[in-house]
Amino acid sequence: MTMAPRVEKWRAAIAAHPHLAKYLLRTDGPKDPNYSERSGRRFEQWVLDTCFRPYDQDWLNYQQEIALRHTSLKKKKTDNADSAPTIHLRHIIAFAAVIGDPEIMKPFLAAKNHDAMEIEKMHRAWCKSIFLQLALWTEPYTNSKLAPNEW
Repeated sequence: MTMAPRVEKWRAAIAAHPHLAKYLLRTDGPKDPNYSERSGRRFEQWVLDTCFRPYDQDWLNYQQEIALRHTSLKKKKTDNADSAPTIHLRHIIAFAAVIGDPEIMKPFLAAKNHDAMEIEKMHRAWCKSIFLQLALWTEPYTNSKLAPNEW
């Protein structure tokens, strides 16, 4: 199974940034195709959840899980992957900047022929959600008992 073509393009846009792309690689350098596929599927689901899932307690709980999976507490454990031991908070913030970039996001939003005003509204809603999730994902990094010095 392959990811939706738009998601593949999106991940390629993220991978074009070396400080983000390194997290897709094994610790010895090459890309792990199995890890890439599994993390790609989770990324695809995250996009769908961001757009369609109710922001309820289950969603909040999963945001906490996503946050932990980027820290040394749970990074690599879901897939038993040979990858970076943590994704530093500064790169999580950089991810938010890339994923919210209108040049990257708006073509996805325009794919179903929405008018410009509707695309603008969807982009603003997307960015608001990204900022909310980013705020939630910072929690383990700011808790010195969970992920100290992983900023």
